[in-house]
Amino acid sequence: MLSLGNSLLAVSVHTLVIYLFLIAGLRILGRRQLAQLNEVDLLVIVVLGSAVETAMIAGDTSLPAGLVSAGTLLLANRLFTVALTRSRRLRHLVVGGPMLLIHDGHLLEEQLWRAGLSQADVLEAIRERGHAGVDEVKFAVLEMDGTINVVPMEAKTSRGKHSLRPGRRSPAHP
Repeated sequence: MLSLGNSLLAVSVHTLVIYLFLIAGLRILGRRQLAQLNEVDLLVIVVLGSAVETAMIAGDTSLPAGLVSAGTLLLANRLFTVALTRSRRLRHLVVGGPMLLIHDGHLLEEQLWRAGLSQADVLEAIRERGHAGVDEVKFAVLEMDGTINVVPMEAKTSRGKHSLRPGRRSPAHP
């Protein structure tokens, strides 16, 4: 019985380490969200799940190991969500803040690169919002949820509490 307990503890620890590793890795590699995934992104997610499965359950394919692994993931995710809600600094570190992609009709190439987006991604978002090209856009902002919001040139804008300037990220919103 002691061996089973140690085995399940190992499953829980492996699962938690992999969960944290994947959060960090996905944060570093880009800001695409589920609605913006293409076929390659989806394939990577499926392969990631397959690649880490055996390590998470420490080679133990029993029902208890699967339940402990799933329970650990659910609990870790709930605790992580609570921590993100309570800590602005952690939320900014993990989720980031809005990112300016277009400023006064000019694509900000470095920001596109940081966000893991191509010009084609941004141009598609502009067209979806009824604009013919970058020259019609005063601002395009990649929001924290992965959506791209577009402000047309003719729109009146005012300076808010969190201004966005080219090459800078705004503070995380509370």
